[in-house]
Amino acid sequence: MIDSTLKTAALALSLPLEPVAAEQVVDGTPQTGYIELEPVGDGDGADIGVWEMTAGAMSDTEADEVFVVIAGSAEVEFLESGDRVVYAVGDIGRLRAGQRTIWRVADRIRKVYVTPPSIE
Repeated sequence: MIDSTLKTAALALSLPLEPVAAEQVVDGTPQTGYIELEPVGDGDGADIGVWEMTAGAMSDTEADEVFVVIAGSAEVEFLESGDRVVYAVGDIGRLRAGQRTIWRVADRIRKVYVTPPSIE
């Protein structure tokens, strides 16, 4: 976790990348990584982080999230609806818990995300 109280240079962060699990790989050899920033509030607020994926395609089941793309681009296929959306630098995206997706990345994508607080 990174203390982001005053400023975080999201493009300059070094993210630890790991290979995508074999059962999620659709094409290529994608890697993903993320860093969580200091949570909003007293630890029970929204989670904020930076996530990146390298070239390739992977399937995923989403969590509730709002994100802003800060580098690269990806085409995201929403399997239930068949919609395909290209997200590029400056785009804001909205994912809903349980959506099944395929992320297709030509080079890389990096996004800043916000997820709601966990309900326990």
